Formats: sequence, C-alpha cells, structure tokens
Amino acid sequence: MRTRLLAAGAIMAASALLLAGCSAGSSSSSSTDSVNTSPDGKGKSITLWDYEDDTSAMGIAWKASIAEFEKETGATVKFEAKSFEGIRSTASQVLNSDAAPDILEYNKGNATAGLLASQGLLSNLDSAVAAYGWDKKLAPSLQTTAKYDEKGIMGSGSYYGIPNYGEFVDVYYNKDMFAKYNITVPTTFDQFEAALKTFKDNGITPLAESAAEYPLGQLFYQLALSNATRKWVTDYQTYTGTVDFHDADFTFAANTIKDWVDKGYISSSVTGLKAEDAGTAFEAGTNPIFYSGSWWYGRFTKEITNFQWSSFLFPGSTMAPGSSGNLWVVPENSKNKDLAYKFIDITMSAPIQALIGNNGGIPVAATASDITDPKSKELIDNFNTLTARDGLAFYPDWPTPTFYDQLNGGLQELVNGSKTPADFLTEIGGQYQTGVDTIKKG
Repeated sequence: MRTRLLAAGAIMAASALLLAGCSAGSSSSSSTDSVNTSPDGKGKSITLWDYEDDTSAMGIAWKASIAEFEKETGATVKFEAKSFEGIRSTASQVLNSDAAPDILEYNKGNATAGLLASQGLLSNLDSAVAAYGWDKKLAPSLQTTAKYDEKGIMGSGSYYGIPNYGEFVDVYYNKDMFAKYNITVPTTFDQFEAALKTFKDNGITPLAESAAEYPLGQLFYQLALSNATRKWVTDYQTYTGTVDFHDADFTFAANTIKDWVDKGYISSSVTGLKAEDAGTAFEAGTNPIFYSGSWWYGRFTKEITNFQWSSFLFPGSTMAPGSSGNLWVVPENSKNKDLAYKFIDITMSAPIQALIGNNGGIPVAATASDITDPKSKELIDNFNTLTARDGLAFYPDWPTPTFYDQLNGGLQELVNGSKTPADFLTEIGGQYQTGVDTIKKG
C-alpha cells in the first residue's frame, strides 16, 4: 500500500460536506483537451445500465437525468435495467467485449471497481474530472472510493468512477409493532437484544434477514464494529496491519449471529433468501426490524402504506458500514465516452441532487435549502450523526474480489449449523488472507 486510506477524521465532516458541496483537491493532472463538455448527440445513442428500483431515490433521479440528457444532447439513451448480482458476477466478461454499455452503475471498492480498473476495463476519468470540475463537488472521503491505483486499491491513483450520493447501513423498524409491544427505540446493545427477545416471546421473528445475499454480512460486520477501533477498520480494509479473525471483535460477531439464530431472532430459513426477500418481508410487516442500507429508504417511503416506520443507528456502536454511493463508470470499450461523461455531469447538477435528497437519498452536492422532505431530512440527520463521529467503516466484502460470496457462504454454514463460530471464522479468515496476498503480489 502506498497510501493510508482511512486517516483519522477524514471520513465526511457531516452535512457541510454532503449538502454544501465543499471543494476538495484533485490528484488529476491530465489534460482536458480530449473531453468535449458540449457533445452533439444528434443521431447517436448511448447504452446505460443501472440496478436501481424505479421507486428509489436514485431510480427517480436517474430517470430524470435521462430525460434531461436527451433534451440537452439530442442523443437517445438505451436504458437496460440490471440486477446488482447480474452486473457484479458478469462485469469482467461483459466489459471486455463488444457488448459493453457506454456507461453503467457499479459497486465501489477494491473488489469491484478497483478490480475492473486494474484489469484495464474502465476508462481513466482524470480528464473528465478536470473538465467538469467534479472534484470540487466531492468531499475528500467521497473521492476515496472514486480513485484506484494500478493494483486496484482505492484511495489513490486516478479517477475511475464518480459517486453522486452517499450511503450507510441503518436499523429500519416498524413503529406500530414497537408501540404494540411497548418497545422504545433502543440506545444500547442490551436494550436492542431486549427488544428482539420481546418480539420473539410474542411469536414474532424480529429480524428480516437474508444470507444468500446481503444484509446478513452487513449485520455480522456491524456486530464486529461494536467495540472495534478505527485502526481495526483500517487494517481490515487497507491491509496495513495484521487481521486476526479470532480476535474479540470477530468472535463476538460470529457468536452473536449463532446465538440469535438459536434464540429465533433470525430465522434459519435465511440461508436461501436474497436481499429482496428480506426487504419485502419488512415491507409486509412480517418482521419488525430490518438492518440494511439507506438505498432502501426511498423505496420504503413509496411502498410501505400500512404501518408507520422509521430508522435509528445501530445502538452501542460509533461506527457502521457506509461510504460514498455506487459509482458511474465508463467502460474502456465505450463508443461514446464524451456523451457518457455528459450524463454523469447531469447527475451532479443541482436539480438532480435535490431529487435524490427529497426522495430518500443522500446527495453529495445538493444545497441544504433544496431538501424539503421531512423523512429525507431524518435520514440525512442519521447520516450526519454517523459521519460527525468518523463512523463510516466501508463494507465487509470490499477487501478482496471474492470475499462477498465467501462471506455469504460462510454465514450460510454458520446459520444452518454445519460450522461452529470458530470454524466459520477460520474459514473466512483464510479466504480473506488468500485474497489479500494475491492483491499484494499484483
């Protein structure tokens, strides 16, 4: 590693960075001569992929961005909705072919955007960043996930993607069910466990979960973060120190997941469920608690109509999974790069940023006065509380390209009882280290 990724205090200094669009220096020294910021798209088209639900904040914003882009450029957008898993699992193959889109939404981090950048599959965006001034709209910590070095490690090097929203993992809860059983919003871990017990004692499985995909991996990481230090996160995410998967933090997380399954707080059936299953179970009122990302917030505001709900930060912890949002990336095989760059710029514009903020998203370059929706303000307040205490810890699967699947597979074994917590930690610890060693060797 040539840079320390998570210097203390570097993670988003609360709302001023997100809503005022504070300036930040760019490492780019590329010429802007090759970027046309007013491309003529008449008679042309671009293919765009994303995996946002139409009712989410980003889905609403991207739809408006497409309309504005077609109006400004005269080009046509060939939009193709994809699934998160579909893009993640096939990106390397598809982007290395003639079937590559001109622009797509892609996950950030060493294991995803970093991997594609190191493989030469993504366009270097330094010239576009300089031409459009996107670096002036992105806080330094948001730039962390936009830059990758030659090994695909985030935090330094060139720009290979542009985020235009932030995200974090929060506890969604059914306010009506909490009220029915006289449960107050917990502020400590013990109170949280007491709430889980109350629901189970009344015949209700409290946690909406899935282990075939996230969010069980996020919950495992959050439990490990409960007493972890910033150095612990830095070592884990950036390979700057030894990571012991049998330390107190990982051990607590594994033992707690197993304990919650044994007590019925998490159903053993989650081994075959996906994120959509968990989210819709919460929407249906089946499970009163759903621990997952802010990307669900806008969707819940539109789709939950039969009960009151809200969210709170995971109690007893100063940190939580979170980062910039996903990235707009331009494949190296894109046939219309200038038009792709123009589309990115439109998503960074004030009207689109306001749309994100007023529909349950967390904009990176909006004006505070443009955010008028009360529930959106609630979400952003939680995020600002987290970032003010340097609480963004990125995501558990980021360190290596294969760790997302390995972590989910290990958690499935932990939940179904085929592995003990200790054996589970040994397995994923070995997989983590093998992946890190491979990256370090280049």
